[in-house]
Amino acid sequence: MADLSSHIQRADWQKEKHVPVIECPERVAADAEFEVKVGLGKQVAHPNTTEHHIRWISLYFHPAGAKYPIQIGHFEFTAHGESVDGPNQGPAYTSHAVTAYLKTKQPGTLHALALCNIHGLWESSKELKLT
Repeated sequence: MADLSSHIQRADWQKEKHVPVIECPERVAADAEFEVKVGLGKQVAHPNTTEHHIRWISLYFHPAGAKYPIQIGHFEFTAHGESVDGPNQGPAYTSHAVTAYLKTKQPGTLHALALCNIHGLWESSKELKLT
């Protein structure tokens, strides 16, 4: 039996629409708040339909030298055009992008996981340094 980590996919976000893109400064001041944006489809658009959509994005921070990462947030997207009138007939569609604000006293790595309802789990990472 394979463990869950063997099913998490990685790729270049510039070529693959399922890969989360982490946007934030590469260097931040210690203990100063900064903005992190995570989205999908920056170069290649990901559909947002009843049949094919991103269900959620989770953002983690793994401090350098720490054993475990810290969950920053888990963001669910629940409106994909569903309606009593049928698929893609609904009045609302959520966009698969989030913005979080955080601060840290340590350098480390940001990790983003995204779940596509058809194509599974996708991950990306970005190193974060302190100034």
